[in-house]
Amino acid sequence: MIKQRTLSKEINAIGVGLHSGNKVNLVMKPAPVNTGIVYRRTDLSPSVDIPGDGMLVRETTLCTCLIDDLGNKISTVEHISAALAAFGVDNAIIEVDAPEIPIMDGSASPFVFLLQSAGVQEQNSPKRFIRINKKIRVEDGDKWAEFVPYDGFKVDYAIDFAHPEISNTKQHLTMDFSRASFVHEISRARTFGFMSDIELLRANNLALGGSMENAVVLDEYRILNPDGLRIDDEFVKHKVLDALGDLYLAGHSIIGEFRAYKAGHHINNLLVREMLAQQHAYEMITYEGEAKSPICYGEPALA
Repeated sequence: MIKQRTLSKEINAIGVGLHSGNKVNLVMKPAPVNTGIVYRRTDLSPSVDIPGDGMLVRETTLCTCLIDDLGNKISTVEHISAALAAFGVDNAIIEVDAPEIPIMDGSASPFVFLLQSAGVQEQNSPKRFIRINKKIRVEDGDKWAEFVPYDGFKVDYAIDFAHPEISNTKQHLTMDFSRASFVHEISRARTFGFMSDIELLRANNLALGGSMENAVVLDEYRILNPDGLRIDDEFVKHKVLDALGDLYLAGHSIIGEFRAYKAGHHINNLLVREMLAQQHAYEMITYEGEAKSPICYGEPALA
């Protein structure tokens, strides 16, 4: 049987909030089977738990933001969600003393390090997967995203930016998703933004924590970061990173192929919502006996 996973132990980190610019304390904790991924706001009294549920995504400007029915929110969940997806973590409590996950260095690499440091262990309950059985597609103008059946989890993603520094890099990526492919190819890709947008956002008290320490920043012609890009195709790889985190808010790993063009947080969430609405287009499955997982998460620590 392929089993559910959680963290082997609790681990802490400190970072800066993208929007507030304030220090954020983060604690990642193990959780019992069938808990799912839960974001806990410890700055509220009493503390509030917000499930990592795609149906609670109600803001997608600059990040993915979960908002419960009482208006409690947790922003910028996509990078940590992508790392949890890569390690196959089904159950975890993510505590923060702020309304946002710290932006760290703008990539998922710090969260990968935390998960590697904490370790991941199997739990004695079957892991559930969402298997796509028929095509599901959403569109918004020329932007679109879709799921199609596939024995594994494959990503086929394209971006289209006219900026000279982006258009000179690879803007299309195809990959079979696994922990190894995520850690080595995707996790280090940082978010990126344009100086003109940042100035407008700050004038509206947004992105106060954004800087070249946690983003690739561009003006009209060039990359402003002194060290340039970490990897040649960092732009498209970061968009893939975002998508992986957004899709994991479906609540389970997906067995199928994800295809997208010019999609962002909004389109990604529309696709998750459309999938959940089309109950005939997917099924929940487990793998019993000695069946091998169609997604390679790597070996867990011993429980």
